[in-house]
Amino acid sequence: MGLACLEARRAGNAIAQLTEVSSLEQPESDGRGTVFSDRTGMVRAARMLLSSVTKVLVLADRIVIKQIITSRNKVLLTLDQLERVTTFQEFVQIFSQFGNEMVEFAHLTGDRQNDLKDEKKKARMAAARAVLEKCTMMLLTASKTCLRHPDCESARINKDAVFHRMRYALEQVIEIVTDSRPAGEAQSVLPASLYTGIKDFKGKVESLRDSLYHVPVESLSAQLEALVEQMEDFTDSAYTHHEQREGLLQLCSLARQDTHALIAAWTQAQSAKAKEAPEEVELAILKTCQSVGELRKELQKIAVGRATELLKHHSEHLALQALKAAGGEGNLEAVAEYARTLSEQKEQLVETCRLLCHVSGTEPLEITCIHAEETFHVIGPQIVSAAQTLALHPSSKIAKENLDVFCEAWESQLCDMALLLREISDVFDGRRGTTHSPSLTSEISASSTGDKKAYLSLPRPGKHSTNLKTAKAGKLDSEEQSTIAKLGLELRLLTSDVDSEVERWEDQEHDIARQSQSISSMAYSMYLFTRGEGLLKTTLDLFHQAEMLSEQGLQLCSHLHTFSTQLLDEEKGVILSETEKLAASCQQLQMGAKTPVQGKSATFQKVESSIQNTKGVMTVVVFLLPVCNKLLRKSKSERSSLESPQNWRDKQLPTAVREDAVNGKSSNGFGVKSLEQHMASLTFLESK
Repeated sequence: MGLACLEARRAGNAIAQLTEVSSLEQPESDGRGTVFSDRTGMVRAARMLLSSVTKVLVLADRIVIKQIITSRNKVLLTLDQLERVTTFQEFVQIFSQFGNEMVEFAHLTGDRQNDLKDEKKKARMAAARAVLEKCTMMLLTASKTCLRHPDCESARINKDAVFHRMRYALEQVIEIVTDSRPAGEAQSVLPASLYTGIKDFKGKVESLRDSLYHVPVESLSAQLEALVEQMEDFTDSAYTHHEQREGLLQLCSLARQDTHALIAAWTQAQSAKAKEAPEEVELAILKTCQSVGELRKELQKIAVGRATELLKHHSEHLALQALKAAGGEGNLEAVAEYARTLSEQKEQLVETCRLLCHVSGTEPLEITCIHAEETFHVIGPQIVSAAQTLALHPSSKIAKENLDVFCEAWESQLCDMALLLREISDVFDGRRGTTHSPSLTSEISASSTGDKKAYLSLPRPGKHSTNLKTAKAGKLDSEEQSTIAKLGLELRLLTSDVDSEVERWEDQEHDIARQSQSISSMAYSMYLFTRGEGLLKTTLDLFHQAEMLSEQGLQLCSHLHTFSTQLLDEEKGVILSETEKLAASCQQLQMGAKTPVQGKSATFQKVESSIQNTKGVMTVVVFLLPVCNKLLRKSKSERSSLESPQNWRDKQLPTAVREDAVNGKSSNGFGVKSLEQHMASLTFLESK
């Protein structure tokens, strides 16, 4: 790369010298001056510059691909280690490294996704990264559940499924960036959709106008029959209404009649040796195109209507709630009953995604439909196995948390399906020809519109997509989307770290543990905001949540001061020093949240600052929790301890949190590096 850049610099310098006006000796004989005198040298230098710049770009692309492959290999290696761990302490240590590596991989693949020109590859990349994002949190809870209940078969099945899906998604990413397939596998081809088939059929029909003697018209009948056969996904479905099935069959019959009439008119025109398509052929072409157009509209109406009904029916998530309740009660029979209900819902959703794929209208949307179908197909059984584990261990907090995570993934996919449905309708109605990838696309309702009730809404349409204001909406650019995605993920990993540390406390009702858990819950809701989920709908909600979190943080400072009075001087100094940092971070968060702003750019900066300051608060909390836990245990067993306080502290207390870590310039408890050290976004890791 260095040599290529040097070569490009030399070519640029050569052109600069040749075009230096001051070096011109005399004007041309016709009185006009030239920019350069050595035309041959100029051509040679220009070719050299073009060649060297091309070489730089090719090398840069290879370097990026190598970085992604290297990052993937690191993730796979750590993934193997995580799968083999046998103790909780070892798991926490390795998962910290894994979280760091996953964020790095997410940033690298996010940049690559933004650089891709092929919309199909971009959609595939977004789908794979969305899987990795969701599976990262599933892996955390599924592994913890398996460690807590090592003899539970359903917990093992649950964990193995997550590891398998993560490895598959990692391989998909590498296939996309290297444009290759594993040895022995053919290049992946999208299944033919009815939308594409009808479009191709209409194209051939209309080409008869200009190719009266060059198109085998008999093939039209065979092509139409192939389309009718594909429609069995609609007509043979147990969920298609009788009236809709009859309507489709009538439209198919009409299309056959018009096609046969066209073939007859076309054959007659050939027999008459007409030089151009006569009026009868033109009329038959129009009628055939109209009939297959009506057929396409009916297919779209059925698919969209089915999806809308399902989303409305499942909006309250009754089956998930029933599974959670049955699992919490330890009722295996009820779990089995509700598992059958969920399996039926899964089959309905899988089939509906298949129907939507037929009418989606663009290849990127077809890929998104396939991703949704696969997601429902995989997560359904995982929810059941998680519920079975909870039923076997109804008092297990981690088993309950694990089931909650898988249920959240199901709900999140339903939100993605609602967004997908709207995009398909937009394509069908001609409002858009392409679609964004299913990741972190966010919509903005500008706060500078003059409407006092309109706030900047950064999340992409999620659970509240039906309530979005459509007036004067804008979009975040890719850099802003990437920034919010990275901050949200890093905040999520910090909340997981806090939850893990709180769980290690013997007395989880202790003021410090309880207050930390409350702060973590608020931070988690802010993370959900970056994904378009949760109860925070607008930035006004986000800023109010930031104020509340800062107040909780200041209350934690009060508890820490009280706790420090029970410690020796050196131990007390460590706690008080970190408490001061926590108080400063809380005050900074509170001041930033209360500062009034106007306009999209200023509001976005305030959102970014609020999440960054929340990370600072969480970083200190992550550090303080294990320190306080160890000091609390030490104070209980101090009489039997043989070590001096000084020696104990030297061995046990970790290094204090640096100021730059609080300000987001270092790594948090999961080893997530600063944004300057990484590049961008699962959907990631989502978007959702």
